Amino acid sequence: MSTHKKKPPVTSRPKDKEQINKKALIWIGAAVGLIIVVMAVLLALDI
Repeated sequence: MSTHKKKPPVTSRPKDKEQINKKALIWIGAAVGLIIVVMAVLLALDI
């Protein structure tokens, strides 16, 4: 009798979620950084 070997669990799905989270964190960080820079420039120019 031949026994079928079980395939290892697919681990690509959690990696996809981590990749999405990293991209979201990068976008959020960039947006916050941009807001801080714009506010600093406006304060420096007394607008």
